[in-house]
Amino acid sequence: MNDIAYLMLRLVAGISFFGHGLVRLPKLNAFSQWMTGNFSKSMLPQNLVTPFSYALPVAEFTIDILLILGVFSPKVIIAGWVVMLLLMFGTCLIENWEALPSQMIHAIILIALYQFIAANSISLDQLFKK
Repeated sequence: MNDIAYLMLRLVAGISFFGHGLVRLPKLNAFSQWMTGNFSKSMLPQNLVTPFSYALPVAEFTIDILLILGVFSPKVIIAGWVVMLLLMFGTCLIENWEALPSQMIHAIILIALYQFIAANSISLDQLFKK
């Protein structure tokens, strides 16, 4: 993968996370209530769902900023992938099969970013190395 293609893919993933976090942060309580409501009949206990529902938008927003800038890229990509795994697990538990393909695409993009991390030459990571 060349450096421009890598930048484009990194920005695609970053903007998606950014959008998710950005729209949820101002309405964090409403988002948490929506999420806990969706998981009320799942096997996950409420005392796990509630903190996750508050942490998710913060994680998405943080991951997106760092991903867009290309800072701590390997660790940020892995963190994003872990978030996607958690989301996919939750999605399966509530049988929201419509959301799963989108989450899988996000995870696959993060895997590609990690696989081709050597092409991450247009980033703040590279600027800091100099």
